[in-house]
Amino acid sequence: MPHLPHPTAAQLRRDPLPLRGRTALVTGASRRGGIGYAVARRLAAYGAGVYLHHHVPHDAAMPWGADRPEDVAEGVREALGDPDAPVRTGPGDLTEPGAPAALIATAAEELGGRIDILVANHALSGDDGPLDAIDAAMLDAHWAVDTRSVILLVQAYARLRAELAPRTPGGRVVMMTSGQDIAGGMPEEIAYALQKGALASVTRSLATTLADLAVTVNTVNPGPVDTDYLTGDAYAHIEALFPAGRWGMPDDPARLIAWLATDEAEWITGQVIDSEGGIRR
Repeated sequence: MPHLPHPTAAQLRRDPLPLRGRTALVTGASRRGGIGYAVARRLAAYGAGVYLHHHVPHDAAMPWGADRPEDVAEGVREALGDPDAPVRTGPGDLTEPGAPAALIATAAEELGGRIDILVANHALSGDDGPLDAIDAAMLDAHWAVDTRSVILLVQAYARLRAELAPRTPGGRVVMMTSGQDIAGGMPEEIAYALQKGALASVTRSLATTLADLAVTVNTVNPGPVDTDYLTGDAYAHIEALFPAGRWGMPDDPARLIAWLATDEAEWITGQVIDSEGGIRR
């Protein structure tokens, strides 16, 4: 079999808007301090149109509180690389079994009939507890949000992509995990770690399943990221573990995720990628 020719000089030069003309759904993009917001801004800066999913009641119940969805959307619009690209936002309670498919349908309609990039960033936050403290309700709640809804989102996305011309390029799925498989694990968050571990485990299976649709599937572990959930001595302790002397910030994993969405990453699929800044565990 002949080798493919080397790229031309022009092909080697980076397009400043590598996602122009493509569309993305980012879930859990509900507050400006979060990873989802940073990812959405990066995708928008690269030229993509973006639909921002939010579930305000979840954030409102957390110590960090909720943002107004319109303020989040405006922050993403400010980053648009293509001023004609749409930015839309809408709610979704992904604890409901039918919500993932409905969200895919709504986002596709708002983005002109297609979704190229799915970033499943949402999760149920909160310390569920160690083995002795968890119960069936905790396990079921984390399963419904952290795993079941993600798989149903990918299922609905795949069905949507199957309606396009065969092997339409640019299909991307990125899921999020939490380093539960790295030294020490997450013994204080057994229910959460269990469901995030399931996503890491199924990554390669999903990549194989979606390969014929020209869709790559990868999972990113962002490591500890400063999303306003920790303060004081605990914050300082984690900060000292990073060789750079700082926490990961939301744009750190966002840069990786945005790159995975570009054509430069078309040969990367089925991977669980750690983006942790070399933290010493």
